[in-house]
Amino acid sequence: GEAMEQGLRDCCRSIRIGKILIQSDEETQRAKVYYAKFPPDIYRRKVLLMYPILSTGNTVIEAVKVLVEHGVQPSVIVLISLFSTPHGAKSIIQEFPEITILTTEVHPVAPTHFGQKYFGTD
Repeated sequence: GEAMEQGLRDCCRSIRIGKILIQSDEETQRAKVYYAKFPPDIYRRKVLLMYPILSTGNTVIEAVKVLVEHGVQPSVIVLISLFSTPHGAKSIIQEFPEITILTTEVHPVAPTHFGQKYFGTD
């Protein structure tokens, strides 16, 4: 979601931002949380969870679990994604039916070029 952060800061200058670093194992596709830091009153706020490319949903599910551990109710979480697969969205909704998902496109194949284009590594 860090790729989406500047746009959020540009339109919502006083917004409080937390960070979660999660990486998936390439072989098992299991997501592991490496870092999480949030505003101390996060449990009283609406939470925008930004994740640009939603493919399997595993990473987002782990992120929501971390938020829940910090007192955030899934019903106040809004997941913002640029692209989503039907499988990823279904996985998240099955695990957390109260979460709201906003995406620009749902397609069976998640684009792989976003990170390359955004970070200039293509």
